Amino acid sequence: MEGSYRTTTLMVAVLLLLLSSLIPSSLAYRPGDIVPMSRMGQYHSTRTVWHDMIGKHCPIFAVNRESLIPIPKPTGYTGSDPYKISFQVGQEKFYIPWLFVINRKSTEVPMIEIHLRYSGADLLGVTAKVVDMPNNYVELHPDIRKQFWDQEQWPKHILVRYTWEEQSEIDVVSGFYVLFGSGLVLSFVLAIYVLQSSRDKLAKFVKETVADSSMSAGGVAKVE
Repeated sequence: MEGSYRTTTLMVAVLLLLLSSLIPSSLAYRPGDIVPMSRMGQYHSTRTVWHDMIGKHCPIFAVNRESLIPIPKPTGYTGSDPYKISFQVGQEKFYIPWLFVINRKSTEVPMIEIHLRYSGADLLGVTAKVVDMPNNYVELHPDIRKQFWDQEQWPKHILVRYTWEEQSEIDVVSGFYVLFGSGLVLSFVLAIYVLQSSRDKLAKFVKETVADSSMSAGGVAKVE
């Protein structure tokens, strides 16, 4: 009886573990949620610390949008060397390598394109690049060009375009591993259950056999 109770408890624990793997993690997002983002800058050999960006400058989960983010004047800035920035995106802290935004050897105003991939409620990855701001954007925002090339006017404002790509939630390889692992665990539990059941039956059989033998031996003794 005690062995069966232990086996049942083990099976329940394994099933709870399997079910818990299906529960969404605390990092899950919903459409419209603000995806946290932080920024670091470097000029010459001096780097800033990571600065958290305010909500209106951050990506919005599963929403294509644009935002003007301010770039503060770096310490010791002379205007002769490039200034680069880097980002960390999401609670997962996906890292975007250095992006040259000022003095990048181009006569055009820069724009940052950030592409985010997601599946369901999960952020899967982020890529980014610096491109020339399209002419129609410059025409719509003439002050950006004027302000950007003015060496005395800070902070600079960089237009960031966030685009989202939804990927299929069906991952054949991951699904195979999950099914294989689940089957292996369940097979292991079943084997333990069968072994425990067989051991109990064997013990019962041996006990009954010994009892029958004792009764037979006692009957013979009385006849003598």
